[in-house]
Amino acid sequence: MLRTAAVAVAAVAILAAGPSSAQPLGASPAGGGAGGAFAVTAASLVQQGQQLSLTVRLSHSFSGAAFAHGARTLCLVLMRRSGSVDAEICVAPPARRGHPLRLTLAVATRAGLGRPHPLAAVVTRGARDELTAAFPPASFDPNYRNLRWQVRSTATGGECPGPAASSASSPGVPVCELLFPARPALAALHVPRLVGCSAGGPSLVFTGRTAHRDVALTFDDGPWPEPPTLRFVDLLARYHAPATFFEIGRQIPEYDPTGAIERRMLADGDMIGDHTWTHPDMLSLSPAAQAAQLLMTARAIRRATGFTPCLWRPPYGATDPSLESRARRLGFLTVYWSVDTRDWTLPGTAAIERAALDGARPGAIILMHFGGGPRYETLDALPSIIQGLRRRGYTLVNLAQLLGLRLIYR
Repeated sequence: MLRTAAVAVAAVAILAAGPSSAQPLGASPAGGGAGGAFAVTAASLVQQGQQLSLTVRLSHSFSGAAFAHGARTLCLVLMRRSGSVDAEICVAPPARRGHPLRLTLAVATRAGLGRPHPLAAVVTRGARDELTAAFPPASFDPNYRNLRWQVRSTATGGECPGPAASSASSPGVPVCELLFPARPALAALHVPRLVGCSAGGPSLVFTGRTAHRDVALTFDDGPWPEPPTLRFVDLLARYHAPATFFEIGRQIPEYDPTGAIERRMLADGDMIGDHTWTHPDMLSLSPAAQAAQLLMTARAIRRATGFTPCLWRPPYGATDPSLESRARRLGFLTVYWSVDTRDWTLPGTAAIERAALDGARPGAIILMHFGGGPRYETLDALPSIIQGLRRRGYTLVNLAQLLGLRLIYR
């Protein structure tokens, strides 16, 4: 599930190359005005965890209308050490008036650049002459390898402060081309390592944000051998469906002694939560014992993966405000659920599927199990649940995404 930020970097750089506010669009072509190529005066590119952030200062302001007729282009060209072009990301006009600009990505093939397709980015403008774009890794290279980049701005016809060439599609029509920086710049990337998350919002949650049709699949009581936890992880990865696993601490060294399965979860985009050390009724324990149950499990997860969880789920759903406050002071958000499939009763694959699909709503947290008993029915129901949710227009996310939590990377 992990994608590279290489192309994403490009996306932002391109966007950043658009004009700014020092002058309106009617300025001279040399400055990136109505008829000229866009001019970039400064740009910076920073990797922030899995995302890249590009801030660019332009010489003139612009609007989406500047791209409406294809007379101007603003693209980020991505290259490897050989100097060959691997991809090109370009600004496209908004889908409709008042909407933000769009980005497209074209990947190089043996026959040249392929057909462009949409590439998402979050674009903000701190000032009219400045643009910042942040974006997740894109489907260009799964290894976060270093790359070189250069913004290319073109305009057909009119004056040009730099060299002009004839248009291939319209021989004899001059095309102005500007490059920034003058020589390709190096973007030094590294594979981000997830080391934690930060609890936010209320101390107890039953659902996530409902503004979008997102739902979260969650699994309790593992790791476990029946079926092996890796089969759950592999199936979810095959369907590109992130999930959240709440683990019992004392079972980690027994069923995942090297931590390889848990590291695979995180690499695939899944989230890991704390389900206590021995799965007790937490309300029957002293405050000190409650804290020990949470902290021992968090240490076991961190020892196995390098990741410190910020989510926990109370066994049997046994919780109260005092316990929730205590957990929050320790850095944990208490997570309940809004849909209980009751798969622990072994009701059959069809019943588990029906419960998950019938209960789904925007922001739903769906409870299932990957341990504590034979969970073959749950595993067998998963493909139909995933496909059924998607047919209903839902997007599958992990709990950190559903709750809008901040992830911590190194």
